[in-house]
Amino acid sequence: QLQLVESGGGLVQPGGSLRLSCAASGFTFQNSAITWFRQAPGKEREGVSCISGAVDSTYYAEYADSVKGRFAISRDNAKNTVALQMNSLKPEDTGVYYCAVVGRRTCSTYGDDMTYWGQGTLVTVSS
Repeated sequence: QLQLVESGGGLVQPGGSLRLSCAASGFTFQNSAITWFRQAPGKEREGVSCISGAVDSTYYAEYADSVKGRFAISRDNAKNTVALQMNSLKPEDTGVYYCAVVGRRTCSTYGDDMTYWGQGTLVTVSS
């Protein structure tokens, strides 16, 4: 049974850091791209970052312009996890963060390309 479980959310002050984790099971993890989305209250869902599945033993990352230089995505295929390191957090980073499985090796930040979603973890950036 395919499963994604996010963790690591919480309350952090502006300028602080958080590390989110997405634990996956039930599918061929290393062949699948994984995307982090977020949704703030009253706003549309936004694709934040994606890491590809293995392409000639190489993995590629993509980032939304709003988080470039502050967030870093990584994966550990031995543990079937994807991490999102978030630094220099801003109040506008507040929202529920979801990880999702892309139905292929290459990245996508379009929700319709996702085959499964986690339940989400709440990130609140506030003083």
